[in-house]
Amino acid sequence: MAGNPRSQREQPRDLWTSPKSGRRPKLTREAIVEAAIKLADAEGLEAVSIRRVAAELGVRAMSLYSHIDAKEDLLDLMYDEIAQEVLVEGEPPDDWREAMIEIARRERDAGLRHPWVFELAGRASRVGPNGLRHAEQSLAAAARLTDDPEARLAIITAVDYYMLGFTVREQHVRELGENGLQRAYTSMLEQTYIRSLVERGELPHLKPLFESGVYGQSDFERGLKWLLDGIENEYGQK
Repeated sequence: MAGNPRSQREQPRDLWTSPKSGRRPKLTREAIVEAAIKLADAEGLEAVSIRRVAAELGVRAMSLYSHIDAKEDLLDLMYDEIAQEVLVEGEPPDDWREAMIEIARRERDAGLRHPWVFELAGRASRVGPNGLRHAEQSLAAAARLTDDPEARLAIITAVDYYMLGFTVREQHVRELGENGLQRAYTSMLEQTYIRSLVERGELPHLKPLFESGVYGQSDFERGLKWLLDGIENEYGQK
C-alpha cells in the first residue's frame, strides 16, 4: 500500500471526534463508509478508492474530503464499522467459555460476510471506538478465568488466531466451491510424483483422505472447544 499520507500532516484531524455530517444532506460520513463497504464486499478491497466511492455515491471525489482527509481514514472507518458487527449486544454471557464462543462466532460471521476485513486487520490502523469495545469485551471474558492481564491477552490472542486461520481457509473453500476443491485434490493425485508416492505406500495417512474426499476440519465449534478445553486446563475455573 502507498505511503501513509497521515505521516505528512503534523496535526491530523481526529478521525473519531471530527464532525460526521457535511453541508450536503445527501453526503454524510456514514454514507461514504457504507458505500465503501458495499464496494469492498462486491469487488474486494483493492476496488476501494476515493474516486470510486464518490462515483458510487454520484458525487465529485473532492466532496468526500469534507468528511475524511485521505483513503487511510476511510479504511480505518470501514474497519471500525465492521468491528461494530462483532460486538455482543447487552451483557456477554457470564460463563467465560460461552462469552468466548459468542465473540468468536461473531468474528467468524463478520469475516465471512466481509472477506477483506482480515486484510485490513493486518495494517497498522488506528483503533476506533467499536474496536476498543470489542477488545474490552474479549478481555472481560478472559478476566472471568484469570486475574493476570498478560494471560488474558494470551487467551484472546489464541482464540483470535484459531478463528482467523479457520475463517481464512473457509473463505478459500467458498471461493473454490466444493467442485473446485474436489478438482484441486483430484489434480494433485493426477500428478505423477504424488501418485507414485501414494502407490508406493509413502503417504499412508494422506491416502485414505484423498480416497474419501475429506479435505479438512469443517466444524468450527469443535475445534474451538478443543482450544478452550486446553485453556481451561491451563488456568482452571475461577
